[in-house]
Amino acid sequence: MRAAVVHSAAGSLLLTALAAGPAGGSTGAPAAMTERAGTTVAAARAAGTGIRFGVCTDLPDAPDDLRCGTVSVPLDYAHPDGKQIRLTVSRVQATHRDPHNSKRRVPRKGALVFNPGGPGGSGMYFPLAGAVPQWKRIAAAYDLVGYAPRGVGRSAPLSCQDPEQFFKGPALAPVHPSEPYKRERIARAKAYAQGCAKRSGSALRHYTSLNNARDLDVLRAALGEPKLTFMGASYGSYFGALYATLFPSHVGRMVFDAAVNPDPAQVWYRSNLAQSAAFEERWADFREWVARHHDVYGLGTTAAAVASSYEKARTRLAARPAGGKVGPAQLQNAFLQAGYYDRYWPSRAAALSAYLKGDPRPLIAQAAPVTRSAAAAENSSAVYTAVECNDAPWPTDWKVWDRDNTRLARVAPFETWDNAWTNLPCAYWPVPRQQPLDVRTGPGELPQTLILASERDAAAPYDGALELHRRLAGSVLVTERDAGTHGVAGGPNRCVNGHLEAYLLEDRLPDRRASCAPHPEPVPTPEATPKAGAKAGAKSGRKPQPVTRSKPVRG
Repeated sequence: MRAAVVHSAAGSLLLTALAAGPAGGSTGAPAAMTERAGTTVAAARAAGTGIRFGVCTDLPDAPDDLRCGTVSVPLDYAHPDGKQIRLTVSRVQATHRDPHNSKRRVPRKGALVFNPGGPGGSGMYFPLAGAVPQWKRIAAAYDLVGYAPRGVGRSAPLSCQDPEQFFKGPALAPVHPSEPYKRERIARAKAYAQGCAKRSGSALRHYTSLNNARDLDVLRAALGEPKLTFMGASYGSYFGALYATLFPSHVGRMVFDAAVNPDPAQVWYRSNLAQSAAFEERWADFREWVARHHDVYGLGTTAAAVASSYEKARTRLAARPAGGKVGPAQLQNAFLQAGYYDRYWPSRAAALSAYLKGDPRPLIAQAAPVTRSAAAAENSSAVYTAVECNDAPWPTDWKVWDRDNTRLARVAPFETWDNAWTNLPCAYWPVPRQQPLDVRTGPGELPQTLILASERDAAAPYDGALELHRRLAGSVLVTERDAGTHGVAGGPNRCVNGHLEAYLLEDRLPDRRASCAPHPEPVPTPEATPKAGAKAGAKSGRKPQPVTRSKPVRG
C-alpha cells in the first residue's frame, strides 16, 4: 500500500469526538503552578543531595566504568514533601580521549542524558554506547547518563498482571477479527485496566509524561548540571518536548530522535492510528526488498507474492503452532520488529523461508516468547499503558474503536488491530485523564535544538517530526531520506552522525533543515542467525547502542 493511499484512508477515518475525562490535576493554571513549584523544591533538594554513584549491582556483567545510583523524586509534584520514589541512574564518565588523536585530551562538556522511548523503556545500559565507534567522540566530551523512568525496572515499578500470565502463546492475530474475538479482547482489556488499578492503587495516576518531564529536571539538578543536555528517542522525544516547553531556561542542548507528533489532538489515540497506517507502508518496503532477493529466499518475485508466502505461514501456524509456541500473533510480533529496524530484514526473511521449506527452528528462535524476560516485558507494558492512558482523553465508546480500526484495517491490515488491542485498556481506564500540554516555544525562548527523523519511520511517522519542527522555534530538522529505521542517531548513516556530533560538540547546526541520503539497504543472507535481542519480547533496553524501544505486545 503506497503512502498516498494509506494516508488518505487514515485522514478520512470517521473519528467520533473523544470523551474527555476529568483533568488529572495538571491542566488548570493553579494546579500547574503548584506542580511547577513542587518541581523547583524537588530539584533544589536533589542539587543539594546529588547522586552517590557506586557498583551497578542490578546490571549483570556491567563493566567497572559503569556506575549506578539513585535520585529521589516526588510521586506527586503537587506535594513535593509527600511520598518519594527512587529512580535508578547509570553513568560512564567522559573519557577525554579523542578517538582520532590519542595525544589530545578532550575537555568535558557536561552530562548527556538519554531516554530510549517506550513509554516503558530503560536507558540504564545507554552509557555503554561510548564503546561503539559512532559514539566515541561524544563519549570523550560527555558523561553518558542513562536512567530508568518512574515505573520502569527498579524505579517504583508498575505491574498490571502476573508476569507468568503475560506471554500467552501460541495466539491468534486476525487482521479482520470476528465479533466473538472482539468481545474476548474487550473483556481482556477491561481486566487488564482493572489489574493496573488493583496492583498500583492511588499511585497509578501519577505515571504520566508530564511527570517524566519533571523528573528529568530533578535528575538534571542531581547531576549538578545548570543546563540539561538531553537526547530523547521516539517517546523520549515527546516528553523531551514537554520539558522544553515547561523549562526552556533549563535547556542546554536537546536532540529529538525519531520525533513523535506532539500535537495535543494526536496524543495518543490518533497517533496510534497514524502509526498503524505507517506500518503498512514499511511492511510493503520489507516485502519489496525480499522480492528483490527472491534468489536468496525464494519467497516470491513481487511484494504481493511475498505477502502470499507470509499468509501461508500464518495459516499453517494457526493450525499447528511451531514448537507449540509460535502462532500467528508471535509471527506478527517478530515481523513487526522488521518494521522498526531494517537490520532484522535478512534474518526474518531467512526464518520465513526456512519455515515454509520445513525447518521451523529459526522462526521459533526469533518469534517464541522469551519466558525469562516475562517480568521485564510485563513491567514495560504496564508503564506503556499507564502513561498513555493517563496522558490524554481516549474514546470510551467501543463503537468508536470498532469503526475507526475496521475502516483502517481495510487498507492497512498488518498492524491495525494488534495496535488497537494493545491500547484498548485506555477505553476502560479507572483513573482520571489529563489534557495534553500544548508543546510550543516562541523565538528566543529556547536554544537551538536538533530533530532527527527518517522519512519512512513507521513507529514515529515523519509528519510528527515536521510538526515538532513547526512548534519549537529555532529547531533544525535533519532528515534521512528514503529510509525507515526507527531512531537514526549513532546508527549507520555517517551524514546523520556528522550533524549530531557537530551540534553536541561544536554547537554547529545547518539552517533550519538538512537531508542525508539513506544508509545502505541490508545485505541478504540465506541463513537465519538470530542475535541477542532479536527475539520477540527481547526489547532494546539492554543493548550498548541506544536503539529505541518498540511497542509492547501482550499475548
